[in-house]
Amino acid sequence: MSQPINEVTSDELLKDLEDQQRYKVIDVREDEEVAQGMIPGAKHIALQTVPERLGELSKDKEYVIVCRSGRRSHNACLFLDEQGYKVNNLKGGMLDWNGEVVF
Repeated sequence: MSQPINEVTSDELLKDLEDQQRYKVIDVREDEEVAQGMIPGAKHIALQTVPERLGELSKDKEYVIVCRSGRRSHNACLFLDEQGYKVNNLKGGMLDWNGEVVF
């Protein structure tokens, strides 16, 4: 812990979701943003609720944290990393996501 946060590109995440499914995706955007679409299979946990919803996450799984541009998700990654979770930030966030979006 307390190491640089790993970043995953949208291409890497898309390939993982199609093939390995190694990652679980957590979307930390606000409700209004999520209403515009999410990465398929993503779980919505708004950034401000992350601390109180830690019980929904497993330290045995590896997560990719997503927001609009990657800044809020990076902050969530820092917090989750400090708590002992395996996290990666989606580089460029949903602005760079080039895969499918579900509504």
